[in-house]
Amino acid sequence: MAVEEENVSQRIDKWLWAARFFKTRPLAVEAIDGGHVQVNEERVKPSRQVRIGDKLRIKKGFETWTITVQGLNEQRRPASEARLLYAESEHHREEREAVIEERRLHGVNVRLHKPDKRERRLIDKFKQGW
Repeated sequence: MAVEEENVSQRIDKWLWAARFFKTRPLAVEAIDGGHVQVNEERVKPSRQVRIGDKLRIKKGFETWTITVQGLNEQRRPASEARLLYAESEHHREEREAVIEERRLHGVNVRLHKPDKRERRLIDKFKQGW
């Protein structure tokens, strides 16, 4: 349920968690402290109060969201309800999707992993050749 009129602001770390941009509040705090979240084009602290109408820029990995806050919620609700807490302009959504598509087409692997046994053997074999 959305926050009532008497409480028209909410901590940004809690809002990011409730809007499902980050899985936990500590991850949201880490992103805010790292400068990956801006409110109205300003770097903020996790205790900053966010209000309806504020413009947020959220950088997460290679994606950047530019959104406007449309609602506040004290609890983390399902994704369908969380999506109602913000609005992303069509232009910014298209830009974000274009970056995703470009990375997909160029084969840039976002998910880095440790080499498995086969890959380690190939690496060792390559190194011995030098």
